[in-house]
Amino acid sequence: MSTRARPVATGPTAAAPPAATYRLPSNQQSAAHAREALRYHLQAWHIDGEPAHSAELLLSELVTNAVQAQASAGPEVGVRFALSDVCLRLEVRDASNELPVMNEAKEDEECGRGLALVDALASGWGVERDGTGKTVWAELAVGDASAPRPAPAPLSP
Repeated sequence: MSTRARPVATGPTAAAPPAATYRLPSNQQSAAHAREALRYHLQAWHIDGEPAHSAELLLSELVTNAVQAQASAGPEVGVRFALSDVCLRLEVRDASNELPVMNEAKEDEECGRGLALVDALASGWGVERDGTGKTVWAELAVGDASAPRPAPAPLSP
């Protein structure tokens, strides 16, 4: 190295955005467990009010759909939430290769409105296949999340 050469200065590195990942059994109670875990993180990230309620509803619909989609395809569903600058991303992974379908439910039907709710509430949503299943994700605008937010301690199952 030349006497005039200087090592490249390194600036502060950006911390990874707050995120949490859970594995839940593929059963009817999983939506409730996922909502409980999400509430914990939303509180730690100082997200409340309408964005928090919408996030819980979105997650509940995604988990319920995943459990139904993989009835016998896998024992678990994966759940992940991540907070970026102004967006909360909710991801639910299952072992089914079947893509979700938005149905038009009739007035007297109790089921079939989940993806319509996701489509109405989310800033965006989609599906990523990976050969052994899929991840359905939804993003929700949560305002200015640029303020420092502590990473919460892991929630015990």
